[in-house]
Amino acid sequence: MQADFYETLGVSKGCGEKELKAAFRKLAMQFHPDRNPGDEACEHKFKEINQAYEVLKDPQKRAAYDRFGHAAFENGGMGRGAANGFAAGGFADIFEDIFGEMMGGRQRRSSGGRERGADLRYNMEISLEEAYSGKTAQIRVPTSVQCSECSGSGAKPGTQPSTCPLCSGSGRVRAAQGFFSIERTCPQCQGRGQTIKDPCPKCAGNGRVTEERSLSVNIPAGIEDGTRIRLAGEGEAGVRGGPSGDLYIFLSVKPHEFFQRDGADLYCRVPISMTTAALGGSFEVATLDGTQTRVKVPEGTEHDRQFRLKGKGMPVLRQSQMGDLYIQVAVETPQNLSRRQRELLEEFEQLSSKENSPQSSGFFSRMKDFFESFSE
Repeated sequence: MQADFYETLGVSKGCGEKELKAAFRKLAMQFHPDRNPGDEACEHKFKEINQAYEVLKDPQKRAAYDRFGHAAFENGGMGRGAANGFAAGGFADIFEDIFGEMMGGRQRRSSGGRERGADLRYNMEISLEEAYSGKTAQIRVPTSVQCSECSGSGAKPGTQPSTCPLCSGSGRVRAAQGFFSIERTCPQCQGRGQTIKDPCPKCAGNGRVTEERSLSVNIPAGIEDGTRIRLAGEGEAGVRGGPSGDLYIFLSVKPHEFFQRDGADLYCRVPISMTTAALGGSFEVATLDGTQTRVKVPEGTEHDRQFRLKGKGMPVLRQSQMGDLYIQVAVETPQNLSRRQRELLEEFEQLSSKENSPQSSGFFSRMKDFFESFSE
């Protein structure tokens, strides 16, 4: 059973944007794979944290999650036809109650037995590099298309559907019971208003056949995880010549080995040696634009210090702006010391003064005063 997104991030259901972001940042740093190499449990937790934050930081997704839970985003909760990363029909209904006329909110039936085709969902996963540069993707979609033999009418070529004699083409019949009149779907034509005497041999009178189509999807640069792309008229074909439904591409961006994304900004944690932090130095980081940028480390750099690389983040969708890249350094304590290295560090410790470690010396000085206050 999938964990509750709020519990995953350790926040309450009514938390604000700042509290949510702070909780995510803290947990992302704690469970990042770079800080826990080879730990599959931490890697799994890191993915759960990213998934929860991507949903809760978006007001519309959060509203859907608060109302429907995980069913708002999982194929299993999207109604009939879920298969191969793909769901049809009822998927639209789960959002309709919140966002109004969106996918399934339009009238599906029309006169003459015409019925609008179902909307379809296709799940697509892309890399962070692809989200950065954008791409044109080719997808193959199994769906119902209009029968070429009968042009969607469902009748054998050379014949036509006839008006239902029971409902006279209305698709509804009335029955009077005392003072009341009850209207129900016509049992003879199932509400279509027409009957087919000689069905088309290719589609068996359905007016549609199942085929796999190849479609081209344009993914713009800067697109975010969870974005929905609508391809109008690329869903299921309508019944008996009715309008086609739409195809909705739901995008997810795979977690990156080095970068974490927050909107248009990127974050990267880089380990540096204790000597580099103390004496100063520099290192190079690769960026998503395919270049390398040198980061200068000043003398006396402390653990978790951040460096901002302006304009090295993600593109802002449909705008000529770029986010920033934030480099956070992690000062690494030396391990597996040789005898000579240990001697040098011991000598350095003997020569050190309060000015070399102002934070630790200041802390223990205050702690000493704190305990002495109890003895007075």
